[in-house]
Amino acid sequence: MAVSALSAGLRCRCPNCGEGPVFRGFLKFKERCEACGADLTVADAGDGPAFFVMFAALIFIVPLAMFFEFGVRPPGWVHVLIWPPVTIAFCLTLLRPIKALMFALQWKHKAGEARLVDEPKQE
Repeated sequence: MAVSALSAGLRCRCPNCGEGPVFRGFLKFKERCEACGADLTVADAGDGPAFFVMFAALIFIVPLAMFFEFGVRPPGWVHVLIWPPVTIAFCLTLLRPIKALMFALQWKHKAGEARLVDEPKQE
């Protein structure tokens, strides 16, 4: 049965079997899956997850801060106390699952590094 890239990614599990964890640290991928032995070094999500998480923070946190400003009108130091920790917590919470999701999607679609010239396939 095929493993859902969405399910495996958001649960930070192996995209091959859906069981073993993909991270050995906070954002460092393991080299092999503990459950199925799949080689997890074949794909890398790069900076994509960070971009999408920062974009999500822009979409959700900035409007919240604006509504808070226009609704409550607090002094500036209140914003300085509230929004940096909220933004950091938001980003750190989403970064792992989004990175695992992008990795799982790369795995599912057999995506590799882009090349200017196609290399002959070795069989």
